[in-house]
Amino acid sequence: MGGFFAVAAKANCIFDLFFGTDYHSHLGTRRAGMTLYDREYGFDRAIHNIENSPFRTKFDKETGRMRGHMGIGCISDFEPQPLIVRSHHGTYSIMTVGKINNMDALVEEVFSDSRTHFLEMSGGTINATELTAAIINQKDNLVEGIQYAQQLIDGSMTILILTAKGIYCARDRLGRTPVVLGQKEDAFCASFESFAYLNLGYRDYRELGPGEIVVMTPEGVTTLAKPGKKMRICTFLWVYYGYPSSRYEGVSVEKMRCDCGAALARRDNGEYHIDTVAGVPDSGTAHAIGYANEAGIPFSRPFIKYTPTWPRSFMPTMQEKRDLIARMKLIPVQELIDGKSLLLIDDSIVRGTQLRETTEYLFDSGAKEVHVRPACPPILFGCKYINFSRSTSEMELITRRIITQEEGQEVERAILEDYANPDHDRYHKMVDEIGKKLKFTSLRYQRLDDMIEALGIDRDKLCTYCWNGRE
Repeated sequence: MGGFFAVAAKANCIFDLFFGTDYHSHLGTRRAGMTLYDREYGFDRAIHNIENSPFRTKFDKETGRMRGHMGIGCISDFEPQPLIVRSHHGTYSIMTVGKINNMDALVEEVFSDSRTHFLEMSGGTINATELTAAIINQKDNLVEGIQYAQQLIDGSMTILILTAKGIYCARDRLGRTPVVLGQKEDAFCASFESFAYLNLGYRDYRELGPGEIVVMTPEGVTTLAKPGKKMRICTFLWVYYGYPSSRYEGVSVEKMRCDCGAALARRDNGEYHIDTVAGVPDSGTAHAIGYANEAGIPFSRPFIKYTPTWPRSFMPTMQEKRDLIARMKLIPVQELIDGKSLLLIDDSIVRGTQLRETTEYLFDSGAKEVHVRPACPPILFGCKYINFSRSTSEMELITRRIITQEEGQEVERAILEDYANPDHDRYHKMVDEIGKKLKFTSLRYQRLDDMIEALGIDRDKLCTYCWNGRE
């Protein structure tokens, strides 16, 4: 995954760029970078590894050294970026957010049309941002190049390009991730997260539509390619990885999560005696508050997340490290656990490892019962469009492991659709098996229709691929 921030101002914008980029630290933990352009000194770039130190610490010295009236910054979980490229378009800096599924084919296509080369990263992979730039450079102008890249890429790709004349902002073709614009006197900004510019004095300007391309200067924003009519924004933005204070397509993340929790409570309808409702921090908290308010059951925090030094658990690439961090950062409050029937809400169940260990943790601390309510439906398919998880195989998903036990290795699409249907016997059998395997007292997933109703956006505008395989 990754987040970005860009500024076009009449004065030096380093501090706006620094703090705006830092506000995206929840979207990546490995690489970060900033490029600024100054009328007198040209381009200046810094890239740092932030695995063992936060963005603010690594880039603090750059705030005194770098200067420019336009700049782009990003935090990502894999590719070092922004890159500085010199081509027939002139010199520019580029950064991207998205996923390329057909990278090998695109590399071969670029090789066949030119004598270019790529610098391999560790592990022998090619930087997706560098490949995107190579495709853009095959066209006569940047707008045609951006559209060509987005047309060829199987997956999704949002692109920001800093030039001497302005910043090109291009939302991915189907709008799977957001691009939000802000404005203040003598400056405009572009951001993944809508809250990132508020404390910097910007006010909401507008959101880009799917596939829309604009150029942003200190004087204004000009549309270069109009938005498309089809949109498939990622629903997981609201459920999990979006920040609580953000809004996408006008819908608040925090409010959606509360409404989502309330929908779970209505489905339960008091079926079990629950002493207290808790959320797995941080993304499960608002869902749990919504459930507690709807059900009239007290909300509590039976464990506290120790945040000063532990990063988000899903970001590290090694599963062992994710599991270790998940264990280390949750500290129990014995008085709120011992002898209690707890209802626990997490944003999702992916592999099941962390939630199983959390549940065991609660039982070991004296809990009488642990009822689990994931805030989204069972995840049946690995995401093809956004790098919010780097699972190497769908067989890492606990749902697919259970299905394989029941159906064998080769499972027809029609059968998978049965497992995605909350009214089908296969679905109920899968959920029962997951609950037993993870040792929950009871397990009930959020229904897709309830989740979409809580979101309040037309179903045709949402990507729900990871739950039902529909693109």
